[in-house]
Amino acid sequence: MKRRISARYILPLVCTRLCRRPPPFDLPTTFPRLTTTTRRGTSSPVAEKIALDRHPVAVYLARLAPSSRRTMRAALDAIAGLLSDDRCDAWSLAWDKLRYRHTTAVRALLADGRYAPSTANRHLAALRGVLKECWRLGYVSAEDFQRAADLEPVRGSRLPRGRALQPGEVRALFAACEDDDRKKPAMAARDAAILALLYGSGLRRAEAVGLEVADYDREGGTLKVRGKGNKERLAHLGDASQAALEAWLFVRGFVSGALFVAINKGGRLIYKRGMSGQAMLYIARRRTLQASVAAFSPHDLRRTFIGDLLDAGADLSTVQQLAGHAQIQTTARYDRRGEATKKRAAKLLHVPYRGK
Repeated sequence: MKRRISARYILPLVCTRLCRRPPPFDLPTTFPRLTTTTRRGTSSPVAEKIALDRHPVAVYLARLAPSSRRTMRAALDAIAGLLSDDRCDAWSLAWDKLRYRHTTAVRALLADGRYAPSTANRHLAALRGVLKECWRLGYVSAEDFQRAADLEPVRGSRLPRGRALQPGEVRALFAACEDDDRKKPAMAARDAAILALLYGSGLRRAEAVGLEVADYDREGGTLKVRGKGNKERLAHLGDASQAALEAWLFVRGFVSGALFVAINKGGRLIYKRGMSGQAMLYIARRRTLQASVAAFSPHDLRRTFIGDLLDAGADLSTVQQLAGHAQIQTTARYDRRGEATKKRAAKLLHVPYRGK
């Protein structure tokens, strides 16, 4: 069993004091209260109020997309825990005190195998971002910033997480919606339309919940989708996907607002409340149980969309545009054709095992 090495044994003693002294920020009452109780229940004299526009973490998170803030905040919390032996979080660590000896030790801990390389590099990106805000806010010199942020990326790769659904599983999911049509017609129509867009058009769940009725072009059979990086693209609907969407709009109506809305227990539509990404995940879990298929996430439907298109002979560049990927290498990661070829090649070798 691999023993986890505490940060206190790697970093100088000054590093464990980073969260014990108040950061040199102004202290107006405009920033939410910061707790003075650490994760281990001991008190720490951290300033309770810090100006929102003077805190490097707040400034860094503010310039990110809303969908990225929670992820990067968690990354900063993890780094703060490594630096202070779990005494600090992102808000209470004195980031302006970090120097190269601290950040290179953080990289060493991130690269020791406890994190996947992509996760480790995401943590390093968050660290560099906060250090840059410390420099922009005038808390550190350009030289100290350049030295502390000069970190090599963590090398390595992992197999993609998630799975592709089999054709029978996709059919079972839509069949589960059809079976629910008599008892809960509105919910059945909405869930079928969501599944049709996630699988038939490869939308991310954040893109699906961000759709509005005005984004639908009935004549063209397209949806205007706002993806990552605030980039818009057109999602083209197949005949079945458009039919599922039309069935939902017949129930919902064409009142302006979110395309997918919440439905209460009585089957009543709540037009003022759109759906969240977490609600999409809940729908996937509920339909998983009803259809008796293996667990999957909404992103697995997107993965299946890309893989099935490539298996059907679609051009990789075209699939990249349909999926809204900035880099074609991202789309290539979903390509199953190479794995199928390797599987056939492996079966060509005869292993002279007879068994008992």
